[in-house]
Amino acid sequence: MKQLWAPWRRDYILGPKVQGCIFCKALEEDPREALVLSSGAFAFVMLNRYPYINGHLLISPRRHVAHIEELEEPESAQLMARIRQCVRIFKEVYRPDGFNLGMNLGKVAGAGVEEHLHFHLLPRWNGDTNFMSVVGETRVISELLSTTWDTLVPFFAEK
Repeated sequence: MKQLWAPWRRDYILGPKVQGCIFCKALEEDPREALVLSSGAFAFVMLNRYPYINGHLLISPRRHVAHIEELEEPESAQLMARIRQCVRIFKEVYRPDGFNLGMNLGKVAGAGVEEHLHFHLLPRWNGDTNFMSVVGETRVISELLSTTWDTLVPFFAEK
């Protein structure tokens, strides 16, 4: 049997569950608590609370919209601008070797939250997939979300 100690998961398991859309809710909460790094007129950026890798970002329109074809031009433009901004900031702050960028549209495509579309931006480093994920089928996240937020948020404020 494999064991991985993750005591912070207890808060998630026993804590109150978010009712409604996690993206819309995040815009109503304290940015640090909601992990929102930056919010514009049409789009915002937040850390993924359950990341695949350190720095896993979610870039989403402010408007609650499920289908990409329903986006209005200003929303599309600001989403792309936010993605470009995130890549620039990550290159400056964390110096990744590459990025994964994707969007899952619909449940069969892997969308965990299909009612509010969003991009995933994951910084990647050579060697970030090691024996833990390959053999142990376990991801290691080496930085607390609060530390990542504290590190990144000043760079979003400056841009």
